[in-house]
Amino acid sequence: MTQKRYFITILILGALTALGPFSIDMYLPGFPAIAADLQTTTAQVSLSLSSFFIGISAGQLLYGPLLDRFGRKKPLYIGLSVYIVTSLFCAITTDIEMLILLRFIQAVGSCAAGVASIVMVRDLFPVNENAKVFSLLMLVLGTSPMIAPTFGGYLTSALGWQSVFITLAILALLMLIAVAVGLPAARKPDPTLSLKPKPIIRNFLVVIREPQFYTYAATGAVAFSGLFAYVSASPLIFMEVYKVSGEIYGWIFAFLSIGLIGSSQMTSVLLNKVRSEQIVHGALMFQVIIGLIFLVTAYYDLLGLYETIALIFVYLCTLGFIAPNTSALTMAPFTINAGSASSLMGALQMSLGALASVCVSLSESRSAIPMTIVMSGASILALSILLTGRRKIIPKEVTFIKEKEECEV
Repeated sequence: MTQKRYFITILILGALTALGPFSIDMYLPGFPAIAADLQTTTAQVSLSLSSFFIGISAGQLLYGPLLDRFGRKKPLYIGLSVYIVTSLFCAITTDIEMLILLRFIQAVGSCAAGVASIVMVRDLFPVNENAKVFSLLMLVLGTSPMIAPTFGGYLTSALGWQSVFITLAILALLMLIAVAVGLPAARKPDPTLSLKPKPIIRNFLVVIREPQFYTYAATGAVAFSGLFAYVSASPLIFMEVYKVSGEIYGWIFAFLSIGLIGSSQMTSVLLNKVRSEQIVHGALMFQVIIGLIFLVTAYYDLLGLYETIALIFVYLCTLGFIAPNTSALTMAPFTINAGSASSLMGALQMSLGALASVCVSLSESRSAIPMTIVMSGASILALSILLTGRRKIIPKEVTFIKEKEECEV
C-alpha cells in the first residue's frame, strides 16, 4: 500500500468510525433548545441519546454477519442510506417520543460504519500493525468531540437544532461517496456463509469461546462505559449546574477530548517499548485511582467547574490508552470471523454504554455524583475482568482462529 493510499484509507476509515460520535456530540448543546421546542424536559431529551446507544447495540449484531456474507461495502451502503433518511426525519419531528424512536433507527444505520471500519482494519493491515492503526483512527475519531459540540452549539444558536440533523445527513452522504470512490473492497463476499439464525449464533459462539476475545472485549467495553456516562451527564452538569452557555459547553467538550486524542497517539510511541497488554493494565490501574478520587470529591461537594474539568480530562486520558489496545487485542485472533467478532465487540461496548447512559439520564440528582458512581464502578469492574480473564489466555504473540469447520456454513 502506497503512502498516499495508506493516508486516504486511514482518513476514510476514521471518518466512518467518527460518524457515531458525531451523531452523539453534535446535538448535545441543543438539548435545552430541543426540550423547549418539543415542550419537554432535558432529562427526556437525554433519552434520545440513550435510544441511540441502544440502537447501535442492536445494529452491531445485524451487520457483522452481513459484512462477512456480502463483503464490506454493500451493507455499508445500506446502513449509510438508512442514516441519511432518518437524520432528515429527525430534523422535522415535532414530538419527543418520535425523536427517541428516530434516533434508535438512525443509530442502527450509523453502526454499519463503525463495524465495517473495525473489520476493514483487520482486512487491510497486518495484525501486528493493528494497534497503531487503531490509534490513528482515534486521532480522526478524536476530532469529533473537539469539532462536533462546538460546531453544533453555533449551528443551534444560528439556525436552530434542526440544522444539526441536516448537517449530519450531508456528512453521511459525503462518506457514502468516499466509500464508493476511495475505499478498497477489502474482503470479498462469501456466499457460502449462511444468514440463518442457527449458523449465525454458532459463529458468534465460536468467537465468544476465545478467551482473548471475551477478556479484552469485556475489559474495553466496561472501561469505555465511563465515557458514555460522562457524555450523557455533561449537558446537565455544565449547562444547568455550572450555568455555562451552549457555545462554552462546546469548547469545554473540545478541550476535554484533547486528553483522549493525545493519549491515544502516545500509544503508538509506547508500543515500540511495551506490549499492548501492559499498556491496558497500567492505564486501568490509574483509571481506578482517578475514578475513586472523582467519586469522593463529588460526594463531599468539593468540586467546582475547573476541578470537574480537570478530573474528567485525566479520566479520558486513560481511555485513550485503553481503547485502541483492547480493540487490537480483541480482534487479533480472528480472520474468518472478523465481521462477527467486530459486531460482538461493538454490541457489547454500546449496550454497556447505553446502560451507563440510561442510569445517568434517569437519575434525578442535579450533581456529578451519579456520573462519578458509574465512572468509578466501571473502572473497578474493568480491572477485575482483566485480572481474571487474562489467566485463561494462552501466552502467544498472535492467535488465529482458522477452524472454519467449527462454523456451520
